[in-house]
Amino acid sequence: MIGPNIYLQALVIAVAFVVLGKIADWILSRTIGQLASRSKTDVDDHLITLVHQPIFMSFVLIGLGLATQRIDLPGPPTFITLGILKTIAVLIWYNMLRQLTDVLVQTARRNRSNKLVQTGMLALIQNVAKVILFALAIYFLFLAWDIDVTAWVASAGIVGLALSFAAKDTLSNLFAGVSIIMDAPYKTGDFIILDTAERGVVTHIGLRSTRILTRDDVEITIPNGIIGNSKIINEAGGPSEKHRIRISIGAAYGSDIDHVIATLEKVATDHDEICSNPAPRVRFRQFGESSLDFELLCWIDKPVDRGRLHHELGCNVYKAFAAAEIQIPFPQRDLHVRTMPDGPQA
Repeated sequence: MIGPNIYLQALVIAVAFVVLGKIADWILSRTIGQLASRSKTDVDDHLITLVHQPIFMSFVLIGLGLATQRIDLPGPPTFITLGILKTIAVLIWYNMLRQLTDVLVQTARRNRSNKLVQTGMLALIQNVAKVILFALAIYFLFLAWDIDVTAWVASAGIVGLALSFAAKDTLSNLFAGVSIIMDAPYKTGDFIILDTAERGVVTHIGLRSTRILTRDDVEITIPNGIIGNSKIINEAGGPSEKHRIRISIGAAYGSDIDHVIATLEKVATDHDEICSNPAPRVRFRQFGESSLDFELLCWIDKPVDRGRLHHELGCNVYKAFAAAEIQIPFPQRDLHVRTMPDGPQA
């Protein structure tokens, strides 16, 4: 229909792809854009705004590339023209993806409860994403100009291997930090116990180390590579942050067991900081060598208060037993002498 003129054919191809680009742009802006505007988040709105130009320009560049091949220029001009068109396409999409990364990071930062925001890992992820996008852009630019990337990839692998050996401990702490943040065995504010029996509140979870503040107000910094391979007891974990404390006490043989149990329960219920749900309870544990052994079990709101409340309950139990005239026996032994030694020799 347009005759044998290859230049006219190339022009028709280019114009056709421009029209297709406009149609795709219209569909994206009107149809998909209206659906995105109804959503609660604005991420999809930003996404449509960002891909608006790259999609249209992709159609235009494809049309120009096909038109260039249709003209059938000599080898070098065709190679240079197609290389320039591919370069423009790579730069356009690289710029769009980089802006999309910034939008996603800004959206995530609005959620202050996000653990990536709390730990500061979001900035690292953003920087890593930018480096990866830049490396991919360079890779596709090499492909656009038919540059062999095998030697470059091999060199990068050798350099990366050397750096991994040189920074083995740093990388170990880094990967352990990422694992801790993702798996979340504990979080900032939790009360944990280390393998070395040190107890404290987690004050900071970083990519290299974790910091805890002990009851002596001493801050301990532990490399994540060590803490990731250790047994950590999280006393604030589980379905509730409440913690159960145990008060062991002995009553003399012959004591009224029901009276002992009622006295211990009253000590717990009269304390303002002892939880009523679950309710305190008393258990008879065993017949001891010198006493009837009981245990008072009660719950507190914060594990960090365990030492203080254990002290207060112990004092209150002693006072309550004294007021109720319940004897707390001390260890005693009965000594039976079967034979007496002979008297002194004259």
